[in-house]
Amino acid sequence: MKREMIMNTTEEKNITIVLLQYSVVAKGMERKLIDLGYHVDVISNRYNSITNYNKTDLFVIYLPTDIMDDMAKRAILEEICKNIQNGGRKMLFLGEKKYHAELSREVPVIDDHVWLDRPVDNETLSEVVENTIAGTLKGGRKRILIVDDDPSYAAMVKEWIRKDYRVETVTAGMQAITFLLKNPVDLILLDYEMPVVDGPQVLQMLRQENATKDIPVVFLTGVGTKEEVERVMSLHPSGYILKTTTKENLITFLKHKLV
Repeated sequence: MKREMIMNTTEEKNITIVLLQYSVVAKGMERKLIDLGYHVDVISNRYNSITNYNKTDLFVIYLPTDIMDDMAKRAILEEICKNIQNGGRKMLFLGEKKYHAELSREVPVIDDHVWLDRPVDNETLSEVVENTIAGTLKGGRKRILIVDDDPSYAAMVKEWIRKDYRVETVTAGMQAITFLLKNPVDLILLDYEMPVVDGPQVLQMLRQENATKDIPVVFLTGVGTKEEVERVMSLHPSGYILKTTTKENLITFLKHKLV
């Protein structure tokens, strides 16, 4: 019954598997997807032909195990992703978990699509493929903006959390406003005391803009007096953390906040 349901939902859906090197496992995956009712093409060379696959519903990019050791393959991957992205198509990356964050930093488009850790069983694969095509499963690590006039502290916090999140930093309140009007983020870590425009003023301005009013803002600051904390509570920040916090406590807080 489950297979019949999948067959119905995948009728006339086209999948293109992109291989940067031959893989027996990928060939097995191809057979499984065909069994589920998908039309499957495989590209293992002539990658510039990807632009001709304009009826593909999903590109499955099967990453080789040596992707982080082979600069030429990474360059090919980047060009492949660029061509697919320009065509407005969905991608599903199959790769090793230990390379996800590092590879995403080198090929940022990966973070805009779905990633599936290998090894993966056929049932999980079929479910993820179906949901990715349907648009009910979206990829990408959460994006955090750190706003702090102390670049050394901002760099330290970025290093703490960069394995789990995409992290951007700015060193002034107005820089944050300019950045956020052009770049969506999932959460802001905001310092309190900054020159010219301080943290509470930044939060107040963000709440007045439709594009930024709903972004969760968490104060990460050395300011902890009752009067100063009360000043920002009326603006309803999503949290207030002192800079004396530990790496572990901050990561735990973010994991609960960014579910």
